[in-house]
Amino acid sequence: MSEPLITTVAADARGDGDKGLKKGAIGLLGSVVVATASTAPAYSLAASLGFIIVGGASPVGVHAPAMLLLAFIPMYLIAQAYKELNSTDPDCGTTFTWATRAFGAITGWMGGWAIIVADIIVMANLAFIAGQYSFVFIGGFGLPGVAALGDNIWASTIVGLLWIALMTWICYRGIEISARLQYFLLGFEILLLFVFAGTALVRVATGQGEPYSIPFQWSWFSPAGLDFGQAIAPAILAAIFIYWGWDSAVSVNEETKDPARTLGRAAILSTVLLLVTYLLVSIATISFAGVGDKGVGLANPDNSGDVFSAMSAAVFGDSALGHVLQVLFAATILTSASASTQTTILPTARTSLSMAAHKAIPGVFSRMHPRFQTPTWSTIGMGAVSCVFFLIVTAISQSLYNALIGSLGLMIAFYYGLTGFACVWFYRRTLFTSLGRFVFRGLFPLLGGLMLLVVFGYGAYEYSLPDWLTDANGKNVTIFGIGATGFVGIVGLLIGFVLLALYYRRGRAFFRGEVIPVAAYVEGRPVRDVHRVTE
Repeated sequence: MSEPLITTVAADARGDGDKGLKKGAIGLLGSVVVATASTAPAYSLAASLGFIIVGGASPVGVHAPAMLLLAFIPMYLIAQAYKELNSTDPDCGTTFTWATRAFGAITGWMGGWAIIVADIIVMANLAFIAGQYSFVFIGGFGLPGVAALGDNIWASTIVGLLWIALMTWICYRGIEISARLQYFLLGFEILLLFVFAGTALVRVATGQGEPYSIPFQWSWFSPAGLDFGQAIAPAILAAIFIYWGWDSAVSVNEETKDPARTLGRAAILSTVLLLVTYLLVSIATISFAGVGDKGVGLANPDNSGDVFSAMSAAVFGDSALGHVLQVLFAATILTSASASTQTTILPTARTSLSMAAHKAIPGVFSRMHPRFQTPTWSTIGMGAVSCVFFLIVTAISQSLYNALIGSLGLMIAFYYGLTGFACVWFYRRTLFTSLGRFVFRGLFPLLGGLMLLVVFGYGAYEYSLPDWLTDANGKNVTIFGIGATGFVGIVGLLIGFVLLALYYRRGRAFFRGEVIPVAAYVEGRPVRDVHRVTE
């Protein structure tokens, strides 16, 4: 008989929770690259920096670097929670598995759903940017007619769909080819970001900036004098989005060398690398462009959705070298979006694989390719659903893209915060056995979870206000009279409860706690029933 094209592996079918993923495929460097590339640094800065500066009723202006520092704090604290939980239970389901073990099946299922729906939503933004910048990049070679197609929403959508299809195929072919491609894409992206930042700072320092350029001041790192509700909170909500994605490395934990140690270190290293990159580029951008609404100023509403495309010509100049750098910088945004498209498919496919292997969703999503050792239906399904959602958003209104970016802040705060609380509760029996355990398994995850809980509550209220988001004509962007950003974020999460209810009967074993029992960590081993734990 010929080898079957697809095999199904259930969790614990081999007695060790093996789902059929390729073991030891990537190391620490590959994990850091996957984590960093998933955040799409160039795209995230281009799409979010303007909103960080002017997002609230009272703009933060030059204090945007302070907002990046404040947003980094909960990210670092939650990265510690991921590190600690992964050291005990390196499951590719991450938040889904850990929250189930800590709080029960329904909470864990919603944590997994939040990951999936957030990734599907961001795919629409990433694919649209990839499609748009494909035309901008090609047009940079003396083809202005091609570059103009970047402003055509349907042309960008069609090319964006092709990018989703290509990256889905690469993910389907195996984790190793995915990681190798990321080495090139991320390396190119970080290099050009540093060239851009360095050039902008040199031009300002030598008096060759814009009339409204601002020399750097250390006070930019301080939020002093800013109102929390009117300025700081909205800016942090926008800033959280640009850090999101480092957990992709943890989702490939079952394919990593020494997963109990490697992934935790990768999560910490990637968040620190992102902080350094974001601070340097944001300082250079603010210094060169200023925070006014004239020219390439970052408060100019024509630039807020993509600050780099407005600035690149002014930063690099009109020389032959400057033109080459402009084309390469456009390619940076393209590679950033396309790389993140790929690294968004990876964690989503593995989350749904884990959920299916643990009988929380239909078993078809646990099917594996016997040669590539990748989840088949989970990978292809992620690509297909992303394409459908992308088309729906394009057909409704381009104004929804900004609403989608904002709504992601709510979903990120939800499942990152849930992971922090799960860490504290899972390790509660051993928190006070050493100072290190108290700090890294208790204090840090708890503080991170509480911070994100506040962010979620504030964002859910503010984003739902009818006048939170306006379109190019100054009209409120709403759905049923509710702010579109809040509506998409809250309804996106609530859909999870609907799907959970529909599958509850078929997944009875999972929802009864028979597949992943509630556990506590005691004396180096997970205890399956917390009620039987004795002090």
